[in-house]
Amino acid sequence: MRKHLRRPPAGPGRSAEAGHVFTEFINRAEPVSSALGHHLMEGRWLREGRYHDDYVLWWLRSNGGRPHARLHHYSQWLADALYRRYLVTHDRAFVVGLLDDLIADYRQWEAEKQRPDGLFWQFDVRDAMEESISGSRKEKHVRPTINSYMYGNAQAIAAIARLAGRPEVAAGFAAQATTLRRLTLETLWNRDSRFFEVRREDGALARVREAIGFIPWYFGLPEPGRGYEEAWAQIRNEQGFRAPLGLTTAERRHPEFRSHGVGTCEWDGAVWPFATSQTLTALANVLRDYPQQSVSAADHFDAFRTYVRCHRMNGKPYLGEYLDEKTGAWLKGDHPRSRWYHHSTFADLLIGGVIGLRPRDDDTVEVHPLLPAGTWDWFALDGVRYHGRTLTIVWDRDGRRFGRGAGLTVLADGVELVRAASLTRVTGTLPVR
Repeated sequence: MRKHLRRPPAGPGRSAEAGHVFTEFINRAEPVSSALGHHLMEGRWLREGRYHDDYVLWWLRSNGGRPHARLHHYSQWLADALYRRYLVTHDRAFVVGLLDDLIADYRQWEAEKQRPDGLFWQFDVRDAMEESISGSRKEKHVRPTINSYMYGNAQAIAAIARLAGRPEVAAGFAAQATTLRRLTLETLWNRDSRFFEVRREDGALARVREAIGFIPWYFGLPEPGRGYEEAWAQIRNEQGFRAPLGLTTAERRHPEFRSHGVGTCEWDGAVWPFATSQTLTALANVLRDYPQQSVSAADHFDAFRTYVRCHRMNGKPYLGEYLDEKTGAWLKGDHPRSRWYHHSTFADLLIGGVIGLRPRDDDTVEVHPLLPAGTWDWFALDGVRYHGRTLTIVWDRDGRRFGRGAGLTVLADGVELVRAASLTRVTGTLPVR
């Protein structure tokens, strides 16, 4: 992230000296909107919030007080990520101050991409997922990506409107989210493949399982108890998405898997950190919020550990664009386009996923680890800025590592909030200051 922090490039109505932005490509000064949601999810854990405040304002107001002209060049979940960031920072004034911007942004998406039936369409390249098996650069397919994003954005705008004391706006967007959820479930769920798929412009399903079919759970879109979670069995299947060096972006059994060549940003099967970040976040939600038997915490940790191990090249830490699912080789090596590609999350997957700090709007601190029993004897997550406090989360299986006693302990500003003997969900209340 630090490698990509820049002063914003000059443009209409803005100075090159004011504020901060984050780039996606290490060799380009201009930010790209495709991974904006990832940037905010990762950045929400920074102790200093002004960099991402500036970044958001640049996207929403740098064009003479209007959004940047390329904000909608790619689909993204901006409102959702901003609200999730608020749940960590608790900076109500900042997120409420953006409410009208976010409403206008949503209305613009409706004008650009919403069909008469209420669903959203997108080209795969404008999802930043070009050369996919199901996608097109010309046909207006209904995709799990943009419809899930817009569901999450509507839910987030409703929540921010409640913070702002605007109940009519909140009710309107909550109703829109409910409608979009129903339409997505009715239209994109393939009852035969037991998976969320692309619905082509001609009305047919694409008949291919792709990682984008997991995205609905990132936003809690599927209704629990309806059998949708059967889809997650595919991450355990080597003919599905499980590969030696990561989770693939398309099912390995499909005849068009890895058929589009190499080196042109193919989303036909290779492993993309962008997608893995989405899938692991969605999987953590499934394990905590959806009663099911298809996938386990061990599957989540195995995929996370593989993801961590792939962040290397030539024996040194590295992050590239995308990688081979069998060898782990970065498919564009250290090409400037690929080098230190800023299009995924890491800290968020550890803090919110594996260790399990679940941000919320009240004064309750909730920790729900996803570490399988016997995996780690100890860990300590210290100095986490949360609701203006500093949290420490410690796991010490036998109490000998840190000398604070055995078990899981959560502290705020050094004061113990809650303790448990095992790695289990715990809650504690932040003390009044």
